[in-house]
Amino acid sequence: MALFQDVSTTAGAARELHELGIGRADLSVVARDHQVEGTIANQIDASPGSEIEDSSTASRWGELSGYVLAAIAIGLPGTGAVVAAGPLAAELGEAAGHVAGDLKAALIKAGLPEAEAERWRAQIESGEAILLGAHVRRADPSQIETAMLRHSTGRVIKTQWD
Repeated sequence: MALFQDVSTTAGAARELHELGIGRADLSVVARDHQVEGTIANQIDASPGSEIEDSSTASRWGELSGYVLAAIAIGLPGTGAVVAAGPLAAELGEAAGHVAGDLKAALIKAGLPEAEAERWRAQIESGEAILLGAHVRRADPSQIETAMLRHSTGRVIKTQWD
């Protein structure tokens, strides 16, 4: 994984990674929020990186609680149609994932020293940088690293996820 300055540099790396055999499911984007992340992922043929940054269990519980709240709100005059439309469920799921998940901890686990992991987290959350991660299955890792370095802000982190 590496940090990228903007969507165009991220897209440049993604194009090269696709040419090297990295598919959409193996290319993850982490951005300042899930909406931006999803937009970028669609633009560069990647997947949102919530599995890197969030607790999937907490996200599912948050989403479920949003649906339950929406179902209850349907019976309340004047609020049901708005609340049941879905944004509340999505926001609760995102909030639960961010609270339980910890991007900084994931970066430390990947091999970044704590201070650098905090800098990366701050840059991502402020919108100054985009994190792109590639799951390398069959491609040559050195070619992946070279492609990422060509477009990134300067450092590629290699790690083995459980």
